[in-house]
Amino acid sequence: MHTTVEKLLNERPVLIDGAWGTELQKQGLKPGESPEALNLEKPEIVEAVAKAYVEAGSRIIITNTFGGTSFTLQRHGLADQVAEVNRLGAEISKRAAGDQALVFASMGPTGKILMMGDVEEDELFAAFSEQAQALAAGGADGLVVETMADLEEAILALKAAKETGLPVCVSMIYDSGADLDRTMMGTTVEQAAEELTAAGADIIGSNCGQGIEGFVKLAARMKAATHLPIWIKGNAGLPQMVNGQTVYKTTAADFAVYATPLLDAGADFIGGCCGTSPDFIRALKAAL
Repeated sequence: MHTTVEKLLNERPVLIDGAWGTELQKQGLKPGESPEALNLEKPEIVEAVAKAYVEAGSRIIITNTFGGTSFTLQRHGLADQVAEVNRLGAEISKRAAGDQALVFASMGPTGKILMMGDVEEDELFAAFSEQAQALAAGGADGLVVETMADLEEAILALKAAKETGLPVCVSMIYDSGADLDRTMMGTTVEQAAEELTAAGADIIGSNCGQGIEGFVKLAARMKAATHLPIWIKGNAGLPQMVNGQTVYKTTAADFAVYATPLLDAGADFIGGCCGTSPDFIRALKAAL
């Protein structure tokens, strides 16, 4: 086990942070705009989100770099600034974390699908490597490859991230199948757990895709399929449209009810995804 992970788990569970996208939207980010551009243009907004999670009790916070590969940034005219966007993203979160939390930098999917021939494996690996190296240069303590639906892409990102020498968590999104226990590509919880363990992940988990209540069974199935620590970040329910606004109806108190069941199911790292906020992290901290 990586020494960073081992030290964290000396005090289990490890409270992680909540959503970033919905928090940045509260700060004025418009639909369709690049969240990562804020690292360049309005770093104080990004730092405020990070700091709020630290103050709420998060022991790990992520970074505003989910869409930080060249493939994603090129949609916003930022493909030539990959290194700067990611390095700044890590630096901003490190500044907010101070000596109170660690930073596991976010690496999300590229939007390219290998099986459709959109991209070659070496191109994906190169893009993830460029991002990972920049995040490491910015001082990240670890990396989290998150919201992955394609296991092949996730493994390529993992291998690129491992080259930094930092601990790497890989978190899949299970939002398909009758029991919401498969990725969009049809991969089961057990398949992902076994292949990611074999590929060298330090932590595996799941985020997004469904409300927090569904993650109890996901955590238990992951725990049964691997010896690795388990990372869980559930949504505040599924989004609903109310008067033209996206609303998540699960409250912080309702969310925190699942803290102990998640712990009992084997979760080692617990936080929130879409629709959650620092209030949710405070509620989780109290429950745990």
